[in-house]
Amino acid sequence: MADVPGNAPQHCPGTKSEEAGKVDACSGCPNQSICASSLPKGPDKDVGEIKKRLSSVKHKVIVLSGKGGVGKSTFTAHLAHGLAAGNEKQIGVLDVDICGPSIPRILGVEGEQVHQSGSGWSPIYVEDNLAVMSVGFLLSSPEEAVIWRGPKKNGLIKQFLRDVDWGELDYLIIDTPPGTSDEHLSVVQYLSESSVDGAVIITTPQEMSLQDVRKEIGFCRKVNLPIIGLVENMSGFVCPKCKTESQIFPPTTGGGEKMAAEQNIPFLGKLPLDPRIGQCCDEGKSYLTTVPDSPATKAYIDIINRIQKYCDDFTSSQNSDTGEKTNG
Repeated sequence: MADVPGNAPQHCPGTKSEEAGKVDACSGCPNQSICASSLPKGPDKDVGEIKKRLSSVKHKVIVLSGKGGVGKSTFTAHLAHGLAAGNEKQIGVLDVDICGPSIPRILGVEGEQVHQSGSGWSPIYVEDNLAVMSVGFLLSSPEEAVIWRGPKKNGLIKQFLRDVDWGELDYLIIDTPPGTSDEHLSVVQYLSESSVDGAVIITTPQEMSLQDVRKEIGFCRKVNLPIIGLVENMSGFVCPKCKTESQIFPPTTGGGEKMAAEQNIPFLGKLPLDPRIGQCCDEGKSYLTTVPDSPATKAYIDIINRIQKYCDDFTSSQNSDTGEKTNG
């Protein structure tokens, strides 16, 4: 994730420059407004502090979506549940959707309070090996609106990355808001020295969603964020009784799989639409353990296994480049 992305326009001043988004070379760049916004510019000493804080985290995965309502937070929560199954791995979930923090409700820890110690903020534990941090824990009630400008959002994201005491983690999964806004660029910049494995992008089959996902892919390439792969959510409706699948959102232009091939990114799989998933999210339960034999659970497990394999291969390649030995 370099200061000047590989596919940047000629004479790009770099994403951290005071001139980012403001010079003639930025004209026509799809991320001009992002770079020109009130994001941190120039060297940031806290980037090193964040690297130090997250040095005990083996894998860092960012979950993105181009459009809201495609099930990104639902996927984040169940990715965490799946990785935490068996109690062999330590998992953390960081919710940086500042204005719409739904992770506490989905993970069943809504209303919990964050505590601070000498080592930083202590995350909330869903299970002994599954921790979560969200702005939702800092609000007086779930109905309280967060009406903040960019600098305040960026400051809280930095504080989450720098000050939360996660301890030893196998995976830190970062749930982001829809689109390509301040929060996304802040996360990428603050983690620029922390070796992020990559991003998982969530879409639904219809072209309206795919159109925005193409922009998300462009964002990842602009900031040199690796793409782990694309997940097509709500890919057909599976009747809980007869198991028959129907197309609720027809893939009129070929759906996520075709778009992934066109964009030359991995396609991780399809997740069917099951009303019990929404019910489990409302109740703060894991769908994977509540309905273990469903087609959606099997699809989740397959996608989670692919993500784990990618992260293992990513670590092996990083260690090969540095000459370090792989742990465990």
